[in-house]
Amino acid sequence: LDHKPRPPRPPQGAVRRGCAAALRRAGGARGAAMGRAAAALAAGLVLAAQSAAALSTPPPQSVSSAKTMESFDSVVQTTYGRVPLVVDHGKGCLLYSDDGREFLDFAAGISTNLLGHAHPKLVEAVSRQIGRISHCSNLYYIPQQGDLARWLVDNSVADRAFFCNSGAEANEAQIKLARKHAATRLGIEEPVIITAENSFHGRTLTAITATGQPKYQKHFGPLTPGFEYVPYNDVEALRAKVAEVNAGLPKRGLAAILLEPLQGEGGIRPGALDFFAEARRLCDETGALLLLDEVQVGMGRTGRLWGYENLGGVEPDAFSLAKALGGGVPIGAMLCKASCDVFEAGDHASTFGGNPLACAAGLAVAAAVEEEGLVENARSRGDQLRRLLRELGKDFPGVITDVRGWGLIDGVELSPSSAPTAAEVAKRCLSEGLLVVPAGLHVVRFVPPLVCTSEDVERAVGSFRKALETALEAAKD
Repeated sequence: LDHKPRPPRPPQGAVRRGCAAALRRAGGARGAAMGRAAAALAAGLVLAAQSAAALSTPPPQSVSSAKTMESFDSVVQTTYGRVPLVVDHGKGCLLYSDDGREFLDFAAGISTNLLGHAHPKLVEAVSRQIGRISHCSNLYYIPQQGDLARWLVDNSVADRAFFCNSGAEANEAQIKLARKHAATRLGIEEPVIITAENSFHGRTLTAITATGQPKYQKHFGPLTPGFEYVPYNDVEALRAKVAEVNAGLPKRGLAAILLEPLQGEGGIRPGALDFFAEARRLCDETGALLLLDEVQVGMGRTGRLWGYENLGGVEPDAFSLAKALGGGVPIGAMLCKASCDVFEAGDHASTFGGNPLACAAGLAVAAAVEEEGLVENARSRGDQLRRLLRELGKDFPGVITDVRGWGLIDGVELSPSSAPTAAEVAKRCLSEGLLVVPAGLHVVRFVPPLVCTSEDVERAVGSFRKALETALEAAKD
């Protein structure tokens, strides 16, 4: 690949002002042109949203939680293992059930609610935007999409952005990009993409094929052809697999290596520097693309804006985003360097991708990340969280076997032989007013909003201690 030198990035302050200016444009001159009626509607929506966010207790419910769950289960497919919690509203790092219970949310919609719940910037931006225009076709220019793409490009190694709605779609986009690149630039007829065992890349058919976990693929065959797998962080296995794949050249060859900088669903496993350095070297040597899945770690969660910034200088050719990008409003993105931007008109599309509403949310999240120092907060609160969890581990020898992670994506590994499963502990945490989620059978995942405080972290670890004690006691019975 021809890695062309990039022009210098603007200083952080300039980026911040650019983001703020984009938000002002979204509600300034163009908004005035919509007339007084639209302005009145937007103002009313803002007031209504702020009033809802300010609630400290849930409103009265006409039906009980049990009735709500019974009605829900009668019409919604059972594709999720839901716990008996009916959500009513949230504020900051707190979530409230319809029966008035308060929960400290250290799940954050599984690494999605970057700003917590009902963040003023996000409420205001979305309320204002929906009062003007929420959706239009990508056949037209959408200023909010251009502004968000500019922020992403200016703050990463990428040159171009494609917008969609989810992480799976973003990964599908970069898989298609890699296949076309292999066909048009490398002359490969049967492109192969190497991914890691215990990875997770989404739930579409191709995304579960890319996911190196058979449990997600069971009964959904035949799977998409063209994927091979290696153990995560195994340098020798990666070298051997690349050699095996490229033995079929010129017909069959390596199109890309697709990896998570830190495996989320695979157990909160950070990438090894030598593994990613070798992946980059192999891609440079063969002309293949290095693709990174930043869906769970991007937008500051790792204590750096992007997960790849933890990998010792390794840069991807393309990477995927979703989850935190919209702070809870559905949006995904695939970003790539100009050197591999082989898409042309008609190659890829998304009806809702990059619509004004989702991009207004993305711009609000970007502004909050910069103005509130959330990357730095993720780093400091993450250090605190891991330190307290490791101290807790000393009180549970043989039960807690490891604490690991980056920033505010952290995992507590439990011994398979002497501890309850992660799912059982997560259920006990629910009883203690703490929301966490498993990352595999034996790892409890902590992914709180990036706005969490030191007091929130202390409370979470205290609740986790009580839940673990209760789970261990129940296991004796």
